[in-house]
Amino acid sequence: MTTDTTTNYIKQLIDGTVSHFANPRADITHSYTREHQAILSLAKAEVAIRDIKKWPGYKATPLHSLDDLSRQTGISRIWYKDESQRFDLKSFKALGGAFAVARQLQAVFKDKTGQQVSIDDLLTGKHSEHLADITVSCATDGNHGRSVAWGAQMFGCQCVIFIHADVSKGRRLAMEQFGATVIRIDGNYDESVRTAAEQAKQHNRIIVSDTSYEGYMEIPKDVALGYTVMLAEIIEQLDGEIPTHVVVQGGVGGLAAAVCGYFWEYWQAKRPRFVIVEPENANCLQQSAKAGKPVSVTGDLETMMAGLCCGEVSLLAWTILDSGADDFMTVSEETVPQTMQLLAKGVGKDPAIEAGESAVAGLAAMMIARNQVNLASQLNLDSESKLLVLGTEGATDPELYHQLVTRQLD
Repeated sequence: MTTDTTTNYIKQLIDGTVSHFANPRADITHSYTREHQAILSLAKAEVAIRDIKKWPGYKATPLHSLDDLSRQTGISRIWYKDESQRFDLKSFKALGGAFAVARQLQAVFKDKTGQQVSIDDLLTGKHSEHLADITVSCATDGNHGRSVAWGAQMFGCQCVIFIHADVSKGRRLAMEQFGATVIRIDGNYDESVRTAAEQAKQHNRIIVSDTSYEGYMEIPKDVALGYTVMLAEIIEQLDGEIPTHVVVQGGVGGLAAAVCGYFWEYWQAKRPRFVIVEPENANCLQQSAKAGKPVSVTGDLETMMAGLCCGEVSLLAWTILDSGADDFMTVSEETVPQTMQLLAKGVGKDPAIEAGESAVAGLAAMMIARNQVNLASQLNLDSESKLLVLGTEGATDPELYHQLVTRQLD
């Protein structure tokens, strides 16, 4: 991308709007407690890392150093973890849902036979006769359900997925291609979660959800543990460097809590500042931070960031984020295609990156904040800052991705 074109893209992007809430309960001197470790810990993550590295097609995704974009933005470093290349699912969620499916099948097999089944046995179909009639289920905006469906196909069980009214046809087809039965409801994401849970009770299905709620706490821990594979990769790729800020998208909070918890325990008092970014119309985490407890955001939650279209906080995630997240931000919708196009074209010698609509909120929010003196000061964001940005997905809906990266900007 030429200098003039880059300048024009960045100028349009930084004219977007953000809101910011500094978490008064966050304290960098707080230790990662036993209560937190009961949800997610480095020790528990070792099992997920070991097993997932055995999956066919596993390889670490790139951590790009966006040096030219850093210079243009006035920040020392920007690292971008590129999950567009995660297996064939193009999303970090490939790690969580499928891992939790494997864990549930291992548990069912042990209940039936009294024997342990290894990940190698699941992958080779050694015990398929015990697993073929089991059905896993979930509600999804797209990426988590795709991971659950993929895991069900990979490990040899059945799958039923519930989607809400705003999930695109492309994302539905992606799940069906892995053999899942996909059922669309009329309501929003949170209503699809309730429907999936009710139907699971009636039909003896195992819910594999990435959000937790009263009475449903254990399986989401396995989903979050799956995400830690990505985080272990990042630490190795950083090669001893520690970011000043880690920026991650919100949703129900599962990923944000995994990122915060894993790095918090790993780096302890040297941990970075954790910044969570959400859409303006689906900011349940920010609203919960303001209230000091989990609250729901109601309505249609309209946003083009489909993977972040969530109104209710995961209770497990909140246990970590309540004191672990330093800042909660929202970003305006018009910044989404602008940031996608900026990454797709590449700045200077930076690589061109395929970033889906739910992957760019964090980067957009920090670029806008860097250009606002008061907000940059509140975030301790300056020319010495080193940002780690979680690029959570690629073109998980290719048709929508094409529309957004080719959209004519004003």
